Amino acid sequence: VQLVESGGGSVQAGGSLRLSCSASGYAYSSYCMGWFRQAPGKEREGIAAIYTGGGNAYVDDSVKGRFTISEDNAKNMVYLQMNSLKPEDTAMYYCAAEGAAVPVGGRLHMRADDFDSWGQGTQVTVS
Repeated sequence: VQLVESGGGSVQAGGSLRLSCSASGYAYSSYCMGWFRQAPGKEREGIAAIYTGGGNAYVDDSVKGRFTISEDNAKNMVYLQMNSLKPEDTAMYYCAAEGAAVPVGGRLHMRADDFDSWGQGTQVTVS
């Protein structure tokens, strides 16, 4: 299983970016894919997840209203649309797959350890 992220970059506060994750090598038609981010000195946190093939999509309350996760199942792509970016969104963003995500009271419970496949990450810097 291979995951490749793209779309990161530097943007001014209030701007937008769309991250893409290309997935290949999967044997199943539906699985959980998620976006995590990790800022320097902080733990990796899960912010959005989608069950591919038309399943549920979730975003954590910390980014709700600004970030949207979506998929193009035909292209094996998952996207993270990020609007109204803030300096605190600056982090390395990772795509991950073959895990699980459960929304509980608005917070998205998704542990990095539960995901088996990871991309190399793409840097997002907001100034």
